[in-house]
Amino acid sequence: MKKAIKILGILMLLIFTASSFSSCSRDDDPTNNDFFAGTYKGSVSYNDGGSTNISTDNGSVFVTKIASGTKYNFAFSNSIPDLNGIEFEQKGDNTLVMIGSTATSYIRIDNNTLKILYIKDGKTWTANCTR
Repeated sequence: MKKAIKILGILMLLIFTASSFSSCSRDDDPTNNDFFAGTYKGSVSYNDGGSTNISTDNGSVFVTKIASGTKYNFAFSNSIPDLNGIEFEQKGDNTLVMIGSTATSYIRIDNNTLKILYIKDGKTWTANCTR
């Protein structure tokens, strides 16, 4: 009887662990979660208007939703400086668009795609990524 309870306990632990990992799927939508973290992969670039010009088709951007619920951080690969504290508003059911978007600064994110054209102080970040 003790052996059966032990096996049942281990089985329940494995089921709980498996369900915990599967709950953080790629289908998570950044608009519907209080907390969001996800990696988008694709082309990324950065130009500081001077000697630094980084561009790759195999880059990534790690996106996190911070405590305020409307601000996001974007951590780029390839030594590209991060963008932090960017504020968003929801457009439609599953899309976030940067507040203050203009023709020269635009970030759009949903559960599958991330598109960035962000220009500030002569520096330019771009990303065209999917998850």
